[in-house]
Amino acid sequence: MRKIELETEIKQLIVDSLELEDISPADIEPAAPLFGAGLGLDSIDALELGMALKKKYDVNFKSTGEENKQYFASVQGLVNFIAAAKNLTLED
Repeated sequence: MRKIELETEIKQLIVDSLELEDISPADIEPAAPLFGAGLGLDSIDALELGMALKKKYDVNFKSTGEENKQYFASVQGLVNFIAAAKNLTLED
């Protein structure tokens, strides 16, 4: 799988699962923060996004853990987590 394809899937999942009306997947930069000053998501959004990712990719996040902050920091973090969890080799 190509990295850009997984990024695009995750961006679309973010927009769809969180019902972001004023944002398109193309508006989300892969390295931009998802929380705070970046996309502006909050902890409830993180829970909803985590459930959507689990459903689509069959991955599990720890209920607590510093790693989750890294995974959910950006689209790139989520791409890296999913690739590692699913043993995917991503092409540039």
